[in-house]
Amino acid sequence: MSTLAHDGLAMTGRQLRRVRNNPGLAVLTQLMPVNMLLFFGYVFGSALAVPGREYRSFLVPGLLVATAAGGLMTGMFQAAADTHRGVMDRFRTMPVSRAAVPLGQAVADLVVTTLGTVPLLLVGLAVGWRVEGSALAAGAVGLLLLFRFACTCAGIFLGLLTRSEDAAGQLGASSFVLPLLSNAYIPTGNLPGWLRTLAEWNPISAVTTALRKLFGNARVPADSAWPVAHPVAGALLWSLVLIAVFLPLAVHRYAHGER
Repeated sequence: MSTLAHDGLAMTGRQLRRVRNNPGLAVLTQLMPVNMLLFFGYVFGSALAVPGREYRSFLVPGLLVATAAGGLMTGMFQAAADTHRGVMDRFRTMPVSRAAVPLGQAVADLVVTTLGTVPLLLVGLAVGWRVEGSALAAGAVGLLLLFRFACTCAGIFLGLLTRSEDAAGQLGASSFVLPLLSNAYIPTGNLPGWLRTLAEWNPISAVTTALRKLFGNARVPADSAWPVAHPVAGALLWSLVLIAVFLPLAVHRYAHGER
């Protein structure tokens, strides 16, 4: 365990230096959800049944979760880039714990994400979003970071699997549709039956509803699918299942390369 911790810290430091050496990309990544909050909050908010400030309070948790789901794209691209450039092969020749490399990438991403949520939260406060259930806010943040870690683990495995920056970029870009098929941006109550079911079984919907509940921003929708009707349990279950499936797969894929 001490070897894993030591090597994991070294890999985390490498990933953080990678971000430090490319600050422009980090800034653009963090500005995107802020721009979406301003655009959706003031353009779509005027056309929906949840208008104005009320819609912006509804939207902020959804954007937080959509940003967390972006760990899928980030993890995929970084793992694919390291694989394509031979960095992973170099690491495998070194006396480094096999679990430390994917874990280090996921933990570093979590650190960057934690810092990156601050601008979105500040802009959210500026446009009218408030934490109504302050005693439960820490639980909401914990759920959010757990979900980000789960999505990053899935992305790392897919990046190791594709081994191509181009393929990872295209596949990662397609993941943008996942928040659209959820309740992150709009309520699902008026969707057609089959589409509502699909949206409510989307992990993003469970995590978003859990954040809205814990922040005190919206009630749990009536007659929803189980993960949305029990959002905290659903968010925990989805996140733990994703980690249990994809973290071992990522470690195994890294350890064995193309074999």
